[in-house]
Amino acid sequence: MIPFSVLDLSPIVEGGDAAQALRNTLDLARHAEALGYRRYWLAEHHNMPGIASAATAVVIGQVAQATASIRVGAGGIMLPNHAPLVIAEQFGTLAALFPGRIDLGLGRAPGTDPVTSQALRRTLDSDAENFPQDVVELMGYFRAVEPGQRVRAVPGAGLAVPVWILGSSLYGAQLAAMLGLPFAFASHFAPEQLMDALAIYRARFKPSAELAKPYVMCGLMVIAADSDEAARRLFTSQQLAFISLRTGNPIALPAPVDDVASRIDPRLRPLLDEVIARTLVGSPASVRDGIAAFIRQTGADELMIPTPVFDHQARIHSYEIVARLRDEMARQGPSA
Repeated sequence: MIPFSVLDLSPIVEGGDAAQALRNTLDLARHAEALGYRRYWLAEHHNMPGIASAATAVVIGQVAQATASIRVGAGGIMLPNHAPLVIAEQFGTLAALFPGRIDLGLGRAPGTDPVTSQALRRTLDSDAENFPQDVVELMGYFRAVEPGQRVRAVPGAGLAVPVWILGSSLYGAQLAAMLGLPFAFASHFAPEQLMDALAIYRARFKPSAELAKPYVMCGLMVIAADSDEAARRLFTSQQLAFISLRTGNPIALPAPVDDVASRIDPRLRPLLDEVIARTLVGSPASVRDGIAAFIRQTGADELMIPTPVFDHQARIHSYEIVARLRDEMARQGPSA
């Protein structure tokens, strides 16, 4: 059975705060490790009332310290927001502190709105068009120092931190293939180009010193509970948060509601339906069938699973259900 991993945005819930969100992240990471998840990734977003993982490298360090063996990383760092040397030093420091456990996923989106992007960068002269060059520069800082090299990452040089390319379109697939890097596709919120992106990545992949053959991780949002009805109610939080984000009003993750349809403008329903096309919501039996079908369709080498749920214990329980299903499929085969 392929490995399963966790994507966490450290959700700040309605009525809660960032401190509680980060405590929940550390608790969930410990559970994920005990449940046998391969990786625990956090993502960089800014100026979002519902996301506490903005200082991503800092949170990664706390998660790595709170766990013992699970790989911890960024899914991802939005590289246009940063100088490559700064990220090399940050992740070189993490790799020095936690050898063999740190991953660095890189994206070219800003992870925020244009006004906040300018506040982050002070200038927009450096933009997504420089992303390929920035990735190559960053990877160079992780290699052994060459004679005469005037700028080096300390820590970072010689640590060979694994670099991933993240994507929600065909662009990331092409770049990952060209550089011979593992590719993570955000099918949990951008499903429409998933299969095309995977086909391009696999067809154009060039073996590299980092990777001999293509390796694909696919995002798959899963919200599992003991019954379909309970899972659907948990999912209403994400539905409400998504609609608010897409209409320009990002909010903390709201409490679930009984009648979500009455809270959503019918004109926005097609947008919601399109984006949640790859979301699995339901009982263990329902979720199991969906996971197996997704793996068969995509041929994914690994699943990255976000589970945005208001109640922390319900969120842990969802990951427990998914881990149990993973183990069952490993014993029986995913088509059983």
